[in-house]
Amino acid sequence: MQRRDFLKALSLAAAASALPHTSSAAKASKRKLNVVLVLVDDMGWTDVGCFGSTYYQTPNIDRLCAGGMKFTQGYAACAVCSPTRASVMTGRYPARVGVTDWIHHNDKRAVAAAKTGKNPGGFDPHRNRKLLTPTCKFWLEHDEITIPEMLKPLGYVSCHVGKWHLGPPGWHPDQQGFDYNFGGCKIGAPPSFFDPYSRGGKGAGIATFPPRKKGEYLTDREAEHAVGFIDKHHKNPFFLYMAHYAVHSPIQAKKEIIAKYKARKTTNQKNPVYAAMVESVDQAVGKIMAALEKHKLTDDTMFIFTSDNGGAVHFPATNNAPLRKGKGYAYEGGIREPFIIRWPGNAKPGSVCDTPVCSIDLLPTIAEAAGAKLPKKTIDGLSLAPLLKQTGDLKREALYWHFPHYWWGTRIKPYSIIRDGDLKLIRRYESGKRELYNLKDDLSEKNDLAAKMPKKVSELDAKLTKWLKSVDAKMTKPNPEYKPKQK
Repeated sequence: MQRRDFLKALSLAAAASALPHTSSAAKASKRKLNVVLVLVDDMGWTDVGCFGSTYYQTPNIDRLCAGGMKFTQGYAACAVCSPTRASVMTGRYPARVGVTDWIHHNDKRAVAAAKTGKNPGGFDPHRNRKLLTPTCKFWLEHDEITIPEMLKPLGYVSCHVGKWHLGPPGWHPDQQGFDYNFGGCKIGAPPSFFDPYSRGGKGAGIATFPPRKKGEYLTDREAEHAVGFIDKHHKNPFFLYMAHYAVHSPIQAKKEIIAKYKARKTTNQKNPVYAAMVESVDQAVGKIMAALEKHKLTDDTMFIFTSDNGGAVHFPATNNAPLRKGKGYAYEGGIREPFIIRWPGNAKPGSVCDTPVCSIDLLPTIAEAAGAKLPKKTIDGLSLAPLLKQTGDLKREALYWHFPHYWWGTRIKPYSIIRDGDLKLIRRYESGKRELYNLKDDLSEKNDLAAKMPKKVSELDAKLTKWLKSVDAKMTKPNPEYKPKQK
């Protein structure tokens, strides 16, 4: 047994021993809670009906929302995918975990690092940019404790379906606590959404989804595996992590659904192909809900629905209005997500919560609901049970984001964010600029208050600095070889 596996086993054993002991009769009298977590890729805050869309049709997601709690201020822990996925699995901020950018799995350093099993540190290779940016880890480390590993001592069987993007072979879902892995591998997007899932039908597809039915739509296949898992394990407590590859690019969908949206009246959202992708995700949610109903498990299942970052606007996919910008950006369009939790008998159907919550909160919420012991790690998230049960508020002063990277060329530059109450401060590392917004009065972030409220800027900036140090955040530094372009 390798040292990392030995240490993880010790942590899990300690968690198991700390659980309250109950008699076998008591255990038999009440079924353990199942957990279904649906994480959509690149879905914007208003991309479903219950969050405001009138163009996209999402009856199943809307029904899920009507049966539970809608969080109007739900956030992803990052504006790009891998960091949020790491936060979901660990309950920890991406800056603490060390996964702060989408994982560049084809990077030569990633390939070399996988052979040694050691993530490189330092900075990304020199480019003519003003700042040198820290190297993001190329995988989620084995000493991190994931949701399925946390639940394992309680007898849960766990299944991952869809996108993983948290490491190469050796760090796939089935090496991070999941009993089953359907489709999870190192890639962040499929070459194609149609079987054989390769670009133009040639070349590599999805390593963990070998071709089986030519032309089969990927979202449909994911749903089939999810339902099959429920059918097989409905008598046992289970954790199903449905992490869709949709609605990420390539923007591809089934022809018959595209035709439906071409005939619909558009709004600020007008891409019929993207709309068809959203509907396929909704259909998959409906199939999972039907499987739970079939086995009479609806009342015994916590069902969570959210996304990993905001809707993509750097190409014509969706529109996040009234939020500003989208995926990758520090503005609300990049980090605010549809966020729904149905917990029968605890969360009142049709309830709405305006308290800011985040993907870091999912692990501790699941832990409390399932009766699991939290990992012996610093957990940044908070259980949302008091909000769901409407018995209290969260004892949290602020939420934080740290993105010390460039993205989309250099259009998006390194930044950090603090949200404290209704105020949101964005720190820009290239320019040194601070932006301050009051989200209660200015959801679209049009009115920068930094010049009018310098004391508040200083206060929040100091709090942000303190947090960055507390999580050992990797920071940018000036590039000594940077040569400004001549005008």
